Amino acid sequence: MYHLGMALVEVDAISKNYPRRIGLRTEQRAVVEDASLTIESGETLGLVGESGSGKTTLARMILGLVEPSRGAVRVDGIEVARASRVELRRLRRQMQPVFQDPYAALNPRMKVLQIVTEPWVIHGSASSAGNSSMPGVIENRAAPRVHAGELLKEVGLDDSALDRFPHEFSGGQRQRINIARALALRPKLLILDEPVSALDVSVGAQIVNLLRRLQREHGLTYLFISHSMPLVRYLSTRIAVMERGRLVETGEAEALCASPREAYTQQLLAATPELPMVVV
Repeated sequence: MYHLGMALVEVDAISKNYPRRIGLRTEQRAVVEDASLTIESGETLGLVGESGSGKTTLARMILGLVEPSRGAVRVDGIEVARASRVELRRLRRQMQPVFQDPYAALNPRMKVLQIVTEPWVIHGSASSAGNSSMPGVIENRAAPRVHAGELLKEVGLDDSALDRFPHEFSGGQRQRINIARALALRPKLLILDEPVSALDVSVGAQIVNLLRRLQREHGLTYLFISHSMPLVRYLSTRIAVMERGRLVETGEAEALCASPREAYTQQLLAATPELPMVVV
């Protein structure tokens, strides 16, 4: 679980610029500017800010999907942008994303069995990906269905879902399938990018409580991205506040919410109502 000083992710003064045309000239627009943070093994770091503040771009740089214009990202001691092909393949097994839209994230032509087992096809069996103590590891390639069913049960779905298509499920059920797929390779880190914003409040609360349980049971590390300060406060160990590409305030979740230093943080706290969560 959360052990101070065991940094799984180190973000060191990263920036990301994109070119923008203004009349006849092109200038660089900073989407993320000089951002530094750490994510300790077993904790949840909440990254909060308004839409367009740079949260998703920062997450994509951690995942290695976007290369920083300046600075460095290290995951498990390896600099992502300079990683070899072998190192990058290992890193991508260790960190998995769960995206905002559960409807767009699943291939409508694939059955749930194919969706959940796809990471094993791409990366090889989960037994080669690390932690085999969590249920669902494929130790026998002839039995992927059994292990996929175990993964679904981990996220609160019945294995009868394996033969159905995504359109047959509700938004909350689709997000559970997304989470099951993300867990297939036994990652150390889940990057959760607005995972409940497309769901209604009660269903979103169920997903958040599922995430809390999975973290508690399996020692997962989360980067939880949201525009909702109460939601981030509920789930997070620490909170980082992002405004217009800059990290303006970082601190322990309860302390930061009780005594925010920045006016922007105060505005975020005031702008979103408390959510009806039940601690599990």
